[in-house]
Amino acid sequence: MAAVTAIAAVTGFAAAPLANAAPVTAGALQWAPCDAPDTPGAECATLTVPIDWAHPGGPTFGLAVARRQATEPGARVGSMVFGPGGPGDSGVERVVGGISRFSPEIRRDFDIVSFDPRGVGRSSPVTCSGDLLAQRPSPELTSQADFDATLAYNKRLRADCRARTGPVFDRLDTAQTVKDLDALRAALDEAELTFHGSSYGTLLGAQYAETYPHRVRAMVLESVMDHSVSTTREFLRSTAASAQDSFAEFVKWCADNSACALHGRDVRTVWQGLLARAHRGELENPAKPRTPLSSPDLVNRVAFRKFYVVDYAGLAKDIAGMASSSPLAASPTSVSPLPSTAPVFCADWRLPVHDYQEYTSLVRMMSRTAPDLPALLPLQMTAACLGAPTTNPQHHLAARGAPPILVSNALHDPATGYPWAVSVARQLGRSGVLLTYEGHGHGSVTNGPCMEQAVDGYLTTLTVPPRGTRCPAVPS
Repeated sequence: MAAVTAIAAVTGFAAAPLANAAPVTAGALQWAPCDAPDTPGAECATLTVPIDWAHPGGPTFGLAVARRQATEPGARVGSMVFGPGGPGDSGVERVVGGISRFSPEIRRDFDIVSFDPRGVGRSSPVTCSGDLLAQRPSPELTSQADFDATLAYNKRLRADCRARTGPVFDRLDTAQTVKDLDALRAALDEAELTFHGSSYGTLLGAQYAETYPHRVRAMVLESVMDHSVSTTREFLRSTAASAQDSFAEFVKWCADNSACALHGRDVRTVWQGLLARAHRGELENPAKPRTPLSSPDLVNRVAFRKFYVVDYAGLAKDIAGMASSSPLAASPTSVSPLPSTAPVFCADWRLPVHDYQEYTSLVRMMSRTAPDLPALLPLQMTAACLGAPTTNPQHHLAARGAPPILVSNALHDPATGYPWAVSVARQLGRSGVLLTYEGHGHGSVTNGPCMEQAVDGYLTTLTVPPRGTRCPAVPS
């Protein structure tokens, strides 16, 4: 089976420094209805941009773009670009599939525009051998030999993905995407950018504000990545702490809520029993009957996904169901393939691990920080990036001259912890305005009228909420 799959690989050679120049594009966007009969109203176009912005006259590729026009042309303020998360999420799919995450007021006042970042979806997607992807080593390394085998595998995978993807593979970092975003701003005929970035899209927004501070009209950074976290240990510790906080909130909810399927039971004991069964290959995968569910997949694909959307009742029901299921005969497990995130992630994050001894030290630290959530996705991503060069490493933000930028985060976000938002707002200095949602989940701006009014008012009229604004949690 030689299937070619869009996937997580890692980037290759270091890119040359990016010139801070005006965007180079091939003419205006030619809009046409998207091929989506079930969700009409979206328009699609392709923007031609350089593969390497340090050489704008060199080879190009097509950046896929989509929009939904403002519902009331007479009230239109302009275009607002949505920066997709992931990394690896498709902004085109977000727009084509509907834009209900935005309020009626925002849809009235703005054309909602998004795009597939380079290497994603319809924008020269990263493609790799399906056979090779299926050979991915387990991130649960047990020896120096495992560590060396992972390094060798990563090197083979990078070479394969580079050969199948083409030259854009070595130019996937967010610094390049910043230039793509500015080219899109110019093609939309906007003198200044109105931007809403979510999750990994906040890294794009923050670096845009750093590169083009005087081209920002308004910017919302929701569920915030902190690209100043400079060491592997601190990156993994902070992500583990945020995830463990969400597990603790789940346990607290179960203790206080009779609707929890585990109410009255020791939730942690039940959960640890499932982890032990998964580690032995005895836990059945509810999505694939008669096949074992690995402990990393139990953590990342069962629990963590529920924390994202604050579906505590659903998680409790899933745990209760698995706990009452009959054990499988012990058998080897495999970890599900990574999503198509590693090419960008490895280009943006320098997270060196020098040998197995250092790796085990990091695993022990994460186990102390998040004892209920072993083998979290950030640890898997760190393993996937072993040996990969980084072209856009972490650094402290410096967006001098930018207008007010709204930084929004939930207090209990499993993926982008609240301390990251506090840090980014501080790095932005006078430009950073922190808006706190006193609730849970990954994403915050649609959680109740307080959040919506603060965000909508800022985007439409540039009225910034008072510093220190906190919005109450909305029952999920």
